Amino acid sequence: MKTLLTTSLMVLLSLGAGAASGQSSTAIDLQKLLTDVEQGRSADQAENQRRIREFQAEQNRQAQLLAEITARREALEARSAEMEARFEKNELMIVDLEGRLQERMGGLKELFGVLQQTASDAQAQFYVSLSQLEHPDRNTFLIDFAGRMGQANRLPAISEIERLWFELQREMTESGRVVTRSLNVVDASGVEAPQPVTRVGLFNVVSEGKFLQYIPETGRLLEFARQPGTRYMSGPQDLASGEDATFPFAIDPTRGQLLQILTQAPNLNERVAQGGAIGYTIIALGLAGLLLALARMGILLARGFAIKKQLTDMQNPSEKNALGRILLAAHAEDVPDAETLELRMGEAVMREIPRINAYIPILKIIAAVAPLMGLLGTVTGMILTFQAITLFGAGDPRLMAGGISQALMTTVLGLCVAIPMLLLHNLVQMRARTITEILQNEAVGQVAERTEQQLVGGEPTVRAA
Repeated sequence: MKTLLTTSLMVLLSLGAGAASGQSSTAIDLQKLLTDVEQGRSADQAENQRRIREFQAEQNRQAQLLAEITARREALEARSAEMEARFEKNELMIVDLEGRLQERMGGLKELFGVLQQTASDAQAQFYVSLSQLEHPDRNTFLIDFAGRMGQANRLPAISEIERLWFELQREMTESGRVVTRSLNVVDASGVEAPQPVTRVGLFNVVSEGKFLQYIPETGRLLEFARQPGTRYMSGPQDLASGEDATFPFAIDPTRGQLLQILTQAPNLNERVAQGGAIGYTIIALGLAGLLLALARMGILLARGFAIKKQLTDMQNPSEKNALGRILLAAHAEDVPDAETLELRMGEAVMREIPRINAYIPILKIIAAVAPLMGLLGTVTGMILTFQAITLFGAGDPRLMAGGISQALMTTVLGLCVAIPMLLLHNLVQMRARTITEILQNEAVGQVAERTEQQLVGGEPTVRAA
C-alpha cells in the first residue's frame, strides 16, 4: 500500500510538472502506472503476512510460558500441602518428644535450676571482681551457660559443668593471692599510662603506694583523687618499697565501697576548718591555757623542790624559796612574843600564797569559757543551716547533715579544750595547795615552838625539820 501511494504521488507530480512547462506532447504510459501499482500492492501484502506470522509465533510462545507457570504453581501448591502436612506431623512428634523428655528428665530439672542460679550469681560476682582484670573472658561463658540452663531443653555437657566448677574454684584461689602485673592506670590528672599494679586478693588494688579503684563498666583502673587517711597508707607504701617482711595492710571486704567512703571523709585539718573563726579561737585559747598550765606546773615543781631542800636544812634559811623567807621572818629580832610572831607568820604566808596561786584562776576561766564559745559556734552554725534549708528546702539530707556537722564541730572543739583545761587546773591547784599547806604547817610550827619556849622560860631555838 505504501509503495502504491508513493508511485501514484510520483505520477501526479510528473503530470503537474509537465502541464506547468507546457510540454503536453509527451504521452503518459498508463500500463506502466498500473504495473507499478500492482507491484506495490504485492509488497504490502507480503509485509502484512510476515507480521501476522510473527504475531502467531509470539502468541504460541506466550501460551507455552503460561502453561509452564501454571504447571509450576501446581507443583508448588502440592509441595506446600506436603510440607504443611509434614509440619503438622513434626509438631505432633515434637510435642510427644518433649513430653517424653520431661518425663525422662525427672529430677534433672532441679539441676538446671541450680546450674542457672549458680552461673548467674557467679557472673554477677565476677563482673565486679578484681580478678576480672586477669580473666575477662569467663563472663561470656557464664552468660551463655546460664541462658541455656534457663531454657531447660538440653542437658549440659560434663565439660561445661566442670568449667563452671573450675571458675568458682579459681575465684576462691585468687582471693588468697597477691599478684603484680603491668596494667593501664588513669591517674588523678586523667592521664592513662601503664604501671605496675598489685592486686591483694579480691579486696584492694594498689600501685606506687596508692589505692586504685576498679570500674567494671569500662574495665579501667582509676587512681583515687584523694587517698584515705595516713594510717591506711602504710600497707601500699610498704608494697611499693618492696618490703619482704610481714607488715599490716588494710583490706576492703566490700571491694572498694568502704575505701571510697574513707576517701570522702574529711581529715583532721578539714574538720577543724569547719569550725571557722570561732573554732580557731577556741584552739588558740586551748594552746594558751596548755602553755600556761605547763609553765605554772614547772614553776610549782621547782618551788616545791626548793622547799623540800629547805626542810632538810632548817638552820640555814634562804631567801630564794618561800619557806626560807618565812623562817627568816620567824627568826627576826624584832619579834618580842608569840602573838607578834603569829601575826608575822600569817603575814609571811599570805605574802607567799599569791605567788604560788598566780595565773591558776585563768586556767579555770579557760575551762569555763571554751565550751561556751563552742556553744556559740554551734548556735551560729545552726542558724546558717536553717537559712540554707529555707532557701533550698529540706529535700537533700546531705545539705542538712553537712551544716549540722559543721555546727557541732565548735562544740567538740570547746569540749576538747575544756576537759584538759579542767584537769590541768585541778592538778596545778592541788600542787599549789600542797605547797601552801607546807608553808602554813611550818609557820604554825614556828609559832607553837615560840609559845612553848615562852611557857618554859627557855631560849628560842631553831625548829628542826
